[in-house]
Order: sequence, then C-alpha cells, then structure tokens
Amino acid sequence: MTSTTTAPGVVRAATTATYAAFIGSGFAFASWASRIPQVRDRLELDASALGLVLLAIAAGSLLALPLSGPVVSRIGSSRTVMAMAVLLGVGLSVAALGSLAGVVPVVIGLFLLGFANGAWDVAMNVQGTVVERHLGKSIMSRFHAGFSLGTVAGALVGAVMVAVHVSVAVHLVIVAALVVTGVLWQARRFVADHDESEQAAAGESAGGSALDAWKEPRTLLIGLFVLAFAFTEGVGNDWISVAAIDGHHVSPALGTLAFAGFLTAMTIGRWFGPGLLDRYGRTAVVRVLAVIGIAGVALFVFGPSPVYAFAGTLLWGLGASLGFPVGMSAGGDDPRRAAARVSVIASIGYCAFLGGPPAIGFLGDHVTVLKALIVVAALLAMAALIATSVRPLPGSALGERVES
Repeated sequence: MTSTTTAPGVVRAATTATYAAFIGSGFAFASWASRIPQVRDRLELDASALGLVLLAIAAGSLLALPLSGPVVSRIGSSRTVMAMAVLLGVGLSVAALGSLAGVVPVVIGLFLLGFANGAWDVAMNVQGTVVERHLGKSIMSRFHAGFSLGTVAGALVGAVMVAVHVSVAVHLVIVAALVVTGVLWQARRFVADHDESEQAAAGESAGGSALDAWKEPRTLLIGLFVLAFAFTEGVGNDWISVAAIDGHHVSPALGTLAFAGFLTAMTIGRWFGPGLLDRYGRTAVVRVLAVIGIAGVALFVFGPSPVYAFAGTLLWGLGASLGFPVGMSAGGDDPRRAAARVSVIASIGYCAFLGGPPAIGFLGDHVTVLKALIVVAALLAMAALIATSVRPLPGSALGERVES
C-alpha cells in the first residue's frame, strides 16, 4: 500500500483516529495506575502481594500478544482495536467494582484489562506503521506521545480524584465508559492495513508469518531491546507513586504527582523525538536516552530529598520515552511482515510487565521498593549495548537514513 492509493483526507482521518486509540489506551491504563496505592491499602496488600496482583495484567497481555499478529492480519487493526476497547472497559470496571469485594475479582478484572491491552497495543501499532508509510515520515513516537498524553491526563485526573476522595469504583467505571465510547467512534476511521492483494496474501499466510518471525535474529534482538525499555516504563508506571510515598515519605497526592511528572517527561520526549531521530538516527538517540534514564533512576533512588527524587522522575521519563516506539517502528519496516514482527516484538517486550511487578515487589520486601528500582538502570545499560538492532532495514521507508 502506498500513499497514492488513499485520499489525503482519509489518511488525515486515520492519523487522528490512531492518536485517539493511543490516547484512550494511555488514559485508561494511567487511571488504573493512579489508584494502585488506594487499592493496595483497601485490600491490605504488602509489596509482594501487590506485585502478584499486578501480575494479572501482564499475564493477560502475554496470552493475547502471540495471538494478535495473526488476528490483526486476518480481521484488521480497526476491528481488533474496537473489540479490545470493549473488553478493556469490561475489565477495568470489574477491577474497580471488585476492589470493594476482595482480591479475586480485582485479579479477574486486571487479567481482562491486560488481555485487551495486549491485543489493542499490537493493532494500534500496526495501524501506526501504516499511517507512517502513507505520510512518508517517521511519526510513530508521536503516536506514543499520544499514549503518554493520555497517561498524563489519567494520572492528573487520578490525583484530583484522590485529593477529593472520589472512590476507586466510581472513578474507574466512568473512565471505562468514556474510553470505550471514544475509541469505538474513532477506530472505524482507520485505513486498511493492506491493499486487497496484500490482504489476501496476509490472510493466507498469517500463521506462517508469525511463526517465521520468531526465528529472525533481528526481530528477537529488537524484542529484547523493547523489553528493557518496557521494563523501564512499566516499573515507572507501577511503582513510582508507591516508592515516592513509602521511600521518600511524601503524601499520597504528591506521590501521584511524581508519577504524573514521569509521564509528562515521557510525553515530551516522544513528541519531540521525530526531529532527533530524523537528524541523528535511531541508534544514537536511544543510546543517549538510555544514559539519561540511568541518571534519572539513580537520582530518584539515591536523591537525598523529595526534590531530587522528583527531578529523577523527569529524567527517568525522558530516558524511557523513545525505546518502545522505536522498536515498534523497526518491527514495521517491512509492511508485509509488520503484523507478525510487531506481535513478536511486543510479546517479548511485554515479558517485562510479567516479570517487573513481582520482581520489584520481591526485592522490595528485602531491600525496600525504592532501592529495588536500581534494576531498571541495569536493563537500560543492556539496551544501550544492543541499540544497533533498531537500525532501519535497507530499502525500507527509513532505510536511507544514515545511522551512526
């Protein structure tokens, strides 16, 4: 599919719709994350138990991700996103209302939320690569900035809800209804993932393509790269507010604002990232950001006062900003294999969401949650070492860009 086969107005509408899908996903996720401390307190969970509860999100995602490549190839990114938006709304509502009853319904709701989020994530990233090719320029990180903008809005709304004592159940059920309505309205404006001939070929070979992608060294290495940045982002989402409250002894509202600061910095990095990527190339940019992220984590963990910790969250968020979207773009360099490769890369990357919550919770019981976060810095160092894997493929839309 080329940009000449689809009217500019249709592509503009699809671009807006893709932003809406990313923003809606981020808003829903951050709305949940902003209320983790309150759910923890209501259910009387220690760090290890909280980590295991959060594991339900990752388990649902990891079940969905390997299936999403063939599904998106067969029914398209638009239908996949719409179906998963409904399922995510159900999962978020079950978790919210379940927090009034006990741990089991919360785990069930989070599993559904994670399953929906995993398939939704692959589908909207595939649509992002399609729109990117139509426009002829790299804008994937701006779609992810939309996700981050959604998370910032979700975190800020969450902070207000905490401050004015709105219950978790009321807050999150309203969020679920708004997200489902908005995404269903927008996702129908996605452009087709393939032209007719490509779509027929993709439908016939979806299973084989997905299997073959698991055997590609470059795809697997990109997956490992994305895993490191997903861990960096996911741990920030799940643990910054808890670590700030427990480790730096700030109020719950300020702990949520620390989380919002992390998300704001990540949003800024993603919005301005395309210019840096165009000028310096993927590898150089993500290596520098990995170093910035390492500095931010160190400042958050070892800073002598909350002021230093808040500064650390900003550097941490900036450092985490481009790794995931760059990995998705690298997976979509070849449009014929985009769905399969993005599915594989996301499947590997989301292992961070499986291992991250319980790992930090387990370490937190032994060395405190705050000090356990230093693991993030180690994974960022690994990502910097393997960053050459995300160089554009020769002959791709971005393949002529010079990488240092």
